[in-house]
Amino acid sequence: MHIDLKEEIEIPEKVEIKVEGLLLTVKGSKGELKRKFPLKINHDGKKLIIEIKNATKRDKNLLKTGVAHIKNMIKGVIEGYKYSLQICSVHFPMNVSATKDQIIIKNFLGEAKERKAVILPTVKVEIKGDIINLESPDKEAAGQTAANIETSTHVKARDRRIFQDGIWIIEKAGQKIE
Repeated sequence: MHIDLKEEIEIPEKVEIKVEGLLLTVKGSKGELKRKFPLKINHDGKKLIIEIKNATKRDKNLLKTGVAHIKNMIKGVIEGYKYSLQICSVHFPMNVSATKDQIIIKNFLGEAKERKAVILPTVKVEIKGDIINLESPDKEAAGQTAANIETSTHVKARDRRIFQDGIWIIEKAGQKIE
């Protein structure tokens, strides 16, 4: 059964939105985000209207996903997204430093070789003691950078109950992880 679907998203006063074909640009106090959407998006001053005619189940999923991404973009340019990671070193003291585009981890489990994790372009990194703070208007970039850092210290062939060394996500987009 094919039906017409329509979603409306309110645009806050602090946000400036521009639609050019499939490209959506969102500007706010925290930065600017651009993304292409395979949806028909109309800009009506204070609202974004997304509609699909004769929509199938797949089209409905596409619409809902697109709306979620747009809301994340709007929230990101207003408030930003913050991730926190904890450096845990039980056996050997780890040395973690940040350059422009990567995190460098030295002396992880006594290894001579450095481990590196990629920092995506819109993410700002701050290291305070044993806490790494990531901040970005782009939720996906902040989350991917946090995942890159966490997986760079993944330990294979060791008992996780004994070797608890690593860098772990403790706060994810404002929510504490326990």
